[in-house]
Amino acid sequence: MIKHDKEKKQTEKETEINRVTDKIKDTVESSSDINEIQKLKEEIVSLKDTLLRKAAEFENYKRRTEIEISNYIKYASEHLLKELLPVYDDVNRSIESIEKGETKDFETLKTGIKHIQDKFKRVLKKEGLKEIDVLGKEFDVNYCDALLQVPKDGVKPNTVIEVVEKGYFLKDKVIRHAKVLVSSETISDKKE
Repeated sequence: MIKHDKEKKQTEKETEINRVTDKIKDTVESSSDINEIQKLKEEIVSLKDTLLRKAAEFENYKRRTEIEISNYIKYASEHLLKELLPVYDDVNRSIESIEKGETKDFETLKTGIKHIQDKFKRVLKKEGLKEIDVLGKEFDVNYCDALLQVPKDGVKPNTVIEVVEKGYFLKDKVIRHAKVLVSSETISDKKE
């Protein structure tokens, strides 16, 4: 029995030693955990600071971009207007010349207006405006608005026979459809 008591006491001592050892380990680990927690807290503060800076930078970028876009839209026609001002000046000079009585010859007036028209066409062409060529071609709803269908001998049905109002492309986009008259079947076509 004494041996059993000794073993029991020995086991109790070992258990107490293990418990104390575990407590020491926990204390050591918790102090390293405290260091780890402190490092993590510092990292969180640093990341929050970085996030706030990035958010502020983004807001500034957004504000600058909005101002740039607003100015771009506000002054988008500036380039075109600069190109058209000389044409406008020429029209004004022509009118002044007529009003002063300096231009009495119809042919001179006609020539001056043709020069202004050519200058105006060059500006429009330079900006990407192009006339839609539909006369004599098959009617296409993508480029034309039909005003009337007119029977016409010798012309295939659905052919554009007259352009009432020209249509235009701006680069590759139709900005105005041509208003046209379109041929229809004639009475002789219907008999055949």
